[in-house]
Amino acid sequence: MNTTGYKRRRAEFQDLLYQNQRRVGSQSSETGSILPSGAQVGLGVKTAAIYRIGEQGSLSQTENRFDLAIRGNGFFQVQLPSGETAYTRDGTFGLSAEGQLVTAEGFLVLPGITIPAAARDVTINVAGEVLAKLDGQVAPQNVGQIQTAIFANEGGLEAIGDNMLLATPASGQAQLDAPGQPGHGQVLQGFIETSNVNVVQEITNLITAQRAYEMNSKVITASDEMLSTLSRMR
Repeated sequence: MNTTGYKRRRAEFQDLLYQNQRRVGSQSSETGSILPSGAQVGLGVKTAAIYRIGEQGSLSQTENRFDLAIRGNGFFQVQLPSGETAYTRDGTFGLSAEGQLVTAEGFLVLPGITIPAAARDVTINVAGEVLAKLDGQVAPQNVGQIQTAIFANEGGLEAIGDNMLLATPASGQAQLDAPGQPGHGQVLQGFIETSNVNVVQEITNLITAQRAYEMNSKVITASDEMLSTLSRMR
């Protein structure tokens, strides 16, 4: 619930192969006529897919001027130690010793943005422009530009932990642009996006599943007791 930028999941299930005790449409061994029905024994179900629900999470204001949230579509770009580019909705950012914008784990936010040591009153507008007042200057100067990435199929992104995702052939290539451009959400400074999990709804679903399990268990127990009673009456 408190994982920044976390998106809830939904599992989809498929039934497993069936054992054919009597195949539909086969001929009767006794009469040679076509059987109107068959007998198939199911072997259970399996998890077929887990979908990421990309609804917007609530925005929570923080005291960190480098915390960023995306209102709308898009992901921040992060450079992993391996050199790969990962994507995240977690905008919990800060500055490295060199003044570079980095994640909480110290990964560089792309494209690389360096805040000068003499910078004062750093602001990041909804278009992702990083503005700072430098010593001896009255007007703020542009010292960097945030870019966001969008994908044709966000469900095709591969989760690798630490709120990070990797592009795959299923997701398509990242389409980069400034926040606020067509298809790209705006960036809000001093906010983070919280999880989009609805705790009340999830607890309700859990209770519903628990009640269904209890009812099925009671049906089996009642059936067993009835059979036991019939057995004693013989």
